Amino acid sequence: MIKLKEISRLYQINKTIIEYGLIELITKEHIPLSYRLFRVALFWLRNKHKEKEIAQRLRLALQSLGPIYIKLGQMLSTRRDLLPPAYADQLAYLQDNVPPFAGELAIKEIESSLGKSIEELFIDFDIEALASASIAQVHTAILREDNREVVIKVIRPDIEKTIKADLQLMKWLAQLMQRFIKEAERLRPVEVVQEYEKTILDELDLMREGANAIQLRRNFLDSKLLYVPEIYPDYCTKKVLVMERIYGIPVSDIKSLQAQGTNLKLLAERGVEAFFTQVFRDSFFHADMHPGNVFVSYEHPEDPLWIGIDCGIVGTLNNEDKRYLAENFLAFFNRDYRQVAQLHVDSGWVPADTPVEEFEFAIRAVCEPIFEKPLAEISFAQVLINLFNTARRYNMKVQPQLVLLQKTLLYIEGLGRQLYPQLDLWDTAKPFLENWMKEQISPAKLLKSIQLKAPFWLEKLPEIPELIHQHLSQTKSQQKQLQLLTESLNKQLHKKQKNNFYIAVSIALTIVTTLAYLLSDQNLALVTAVPTVFAWLITWHHSNKL
Repeated sequence: MIKLKEISRLYQINKTIIEYGLIELITKEHIPLSYRLFRVALFWLRNKHKEKEIAQRLRLALQSLGPIYIKLGQMLSTRRDLLPPAYADQLAYLQDNVPPFAGELAIKEIESSLGKSIEELFIDFDIEALASASIAQVHTAILREDNREVVIKVIRPDIEKTIKADLQLMKWLAQLMQRFIKEAERLRPVEVVQEYEKTILDELDLMREGANAIQLRRNFLDSKLLYVPEIYPDYCTKKVLVMERIYGIPVSDIKSLQAQGTNLKLLAERGVEAFFTQVFRDSFFHADMHPGNVFVSYEHPEDPLWIGIDCGIVGTLNNEDKRYLAENFLAFFNRDYRQVAQLHVDSGWVPADTPVEEFEFAIRAVCEPIFEKPLAEISFAQVLINLFNTARRYNMKVQPQLVLLQKTLLYIEGLGRQLYPQLDLWDTAKPFLENWMKEQISPAKLLKSIQLKAPFWLEKLPEIPELIHQHLSQTKSQQKQLQLLTESLNKQLHKKQKNNFYIAVSIALTIVTTLAYLLSDQNLALVTAVPTVFAWLITWHHSNKL
């Protein structure tokens, strides 16, 4: 049941759409007349920002609606191959140009969380925010303890209430979809919203973000692909996070990267490699790699290094998902549509009764025209979108555990194409995936698996004779019980058959006696009456024994 809070938020969303004139984004023939009448009757509002371009109005509307909608805009801003440049440019402002809250509020939160005054903790604390995003903002300072330069991240005041209100509304809308829209069964909106709820609420806990960053930093220590700043756990709480200050060029600042002679082709390829390494090697990937969270080191521009910050959202995949995903990617690279179709059935992404040959033909019909272009000109994300649109006809269900992965892949390809428009994602990813698949069945992988499990096996080794004895005893006992049960059932069956025989005889004799009586043959009736009574008595006796 929708609550007053959700109704109020729904009203606010519709009001924002009208006040910023976003209804212009939809052609009139696609707007139901009932909605237009409802809008006029309920709101009596008009576009208050006619002087602004529609792209700017969209950005301002998303910004005014809060963090959930800002994050939607952040993701869209990386898809310059899908959006007109004017929209992408405006939405890019949402990466780190969200209006900050007052620095005095930040100081109050830091002091409250860490239990000391700002002067006791830091030197040169800058009350002006260095950057401000949808959920938090950051300030710079020097750690008084050892003069290290640090960045302090602080959660926005009261942001949790706004997010929870929006999530409740999204849940309600998802439940309505699931109930009334047939297509929703495939899209699984309730599960998707639940997954998104977990993700965004986790992002509000900066202790969790700190732990994620520590793990990701450990995974890429001394790597040429990715650098993650150091976290200082002693200065971290749920609402405050203190980390090493890094210096780098925002990945979206192409002119600055070009000016210092950055190898953009290598940088783009390393971004793809870093992503696949996180997914397939570590099963732990940064799932919010929009341009505001990614920088490039000033050092060694000819051998560029990515810097990743803001690890509030991370994704994981189990071994089964990884294997199916890798096999699907490779089948695509090799244009093996039969394998793609079969993998979708095997993994349960489409129903088991899906006709594989028909599904294969549908995939081929969509993908072959695309592959006529040079690979460097093909958007890998667009191919996946086309595949999902095709699979929809075969009742493919949305996989909630892959939602973050799909979103991150959109980010990575968008960033890569911005850096180096000729980026061949296929050529960059294919060798990595082939090597990963080989490693999964290699003797080294088998040996490593044995080494990991050996301590457990050694611990259980003394128990093996006892376990074998218990198993054999249980087997013998079960066999004996089965034998007794079989014998009992056979006896009952035999008695039942015997009883059925007596019933049949009794019925026959009763019929003969009745006919004899009706035909006035009293002698015959008397002769058959006695055995009939005995037959019924025997039948009753056997029935009671059963």
